[in-house]
Amino acid sequence: MTTPRAAAIYARISSDPGATHAGVERQLTDCRKKAEALGWGIGGEYVDNDLSAYSGKHRPEYARMMTDLADGLLDAVVVYNLDRLTRRPSELETFHDAIQAAGVAHVQFVTGEANMLTDDGLLQTRILGAFAAKESANISRRVRRKVEEVAAQGRPHGGARPFGYEDDKIGIRETEAGVYRQLVARFLAGESTRSLANWLNDQGIPTVTGKTWTTTTIKGMLINPRYVGLRAHRGTVVGRAVWEPLITDEDHRRILAKFAAKKTSGRRVPQRYLLSGMLRCGKCGNTLFSSARTERGKTTRRYVCSSGPDHGGCGKLTIAAAPVEDLIANFVLYRLDTPELADTLAGRSSADARTQELTTALDADTQQLEDLALAYANRDISMREWMTAKKPITQRLEATQRQLAAVTRTSALTGIVGDGAELRRTWDTLNLGRQNAIVAALVDRLTIGPGQPGARAVDPHRISVQWRH
Repeated sequence: MTTPRAAAIYARISSDPGATHAGVERQLTDCRKKAEALGWGIGGEYVDNDLSAYSGKHRPEYARMMTDLADGLLDAVVVYNLDRLTRRPSELETFHDAIQAAGVAHVQFVTGEANMLTDDGLLQTRILGAFAAKESANISRRVRRKVEEVAAQGRPHGGARPFGYEDDKIGIRETEAGVYRQLVARFLAGESTRSLANWLNDQGIPTVTGKTWTTTTIKGMLINPRYVGLRAHRGTVVGRAVWEPLITDEDHRRILAKFAAKKTSGRRVPQRYLLSGMLRCGKCGNTLFSSARTERGKTTRRYVCSSGPDHGGCGKLTIAAAPVEDLIANFVLYRLDTPELADTLAGRSSADARTQELTTALDADTQQLEDLALAYANRDISMREWMTAKKPITQRLEATQRQLAAVTRTSALTGIVGDGAELRRTWDTLNLGRQNAIVAALVDRLTIGPGQPGARAVDPHRISVQWRH
């Protein structure tokens, strides 16, 4: 057989938390010495650092090496040990078939002399591969058991530090904790995750990895049980954590309820109209829909009663959006200064009691769903029994979440009741989500009556307001 002129050197290590590359560098050094001792030329070096060969995850450099072998750019392979090449028997067979198809006649390991290109050598390599896979499975089981133990004790584990906490994932970083509490307050007051992400990015507040904020990041952080002092493992809360919470259990429940309500509503696009979903047609009672009309290059925002199978309205009523929004905003700002509203909201203890009652019901139904799933997993009940029992519980959960969202709606009014004058000065600086939340907290329904043909201005008498409080 001819001496290889372009051998591939492959190095890999499963874990390199500090990204030092020290482990793979040692492998490369020993592989180079092996190739030199054999008199082989080196065609390329391929390194997968901090990547497992047992998990089945994509290894980009391994894939590149296999492509170069198939293309005839390499004629041999040098690896420190078999378990650096692979820890999965199925992948070993794939590697063997690939090098045979490529006509590669030389594979060398720095440790061990098994020649996988002979029948006896391949058998020995397969046995070594099976032992490597078994050892990886043992390591994985021990690591998994350790992680479960850490979770049960409420201690943190691995990964980047959470926003609001120090590097030990236990101590609170007050500057970030304050920002997180602001996020929670603003979200409960009606702001969208998109608005909150824009706010953080505009303020120049980075994520813990130094990246910009996205709506996905904001949502993930808001619903994360860690911030209420709970330890989760594989998506399930396993108990109280050793670190201090940043928010209360009640706020956490209200956050989850708001996201559940958003999911139920089906809204997926940014809100562009202040009164979306609040207006009713005075002729047929149907909800008015937002609709823009463009004529001669000018676009007018409108609310319309739409007919047809998807809307079901009479199609006979339209009102310009801008003037009606201005009128309702003025109504709301005036209402905020009335003593009657302050007196009504002063009796909020009953709302707090109702919140606690709904939260308790939510916990009970959630636990029942988990018990039901466990019964099915243990084969105590059939799939049909599980589905039959699950439906009424899920319906109760959805109804409770809607009620909880409605009861806690007045969070949007915190700190602004009795201060309408100040809010009037800053109203235009608020984003649309915040304005909508304030209006929705006070207004239950707005009915728009028919207008006069040819009228150029909106008649306030067309608008009937039904207040929540």
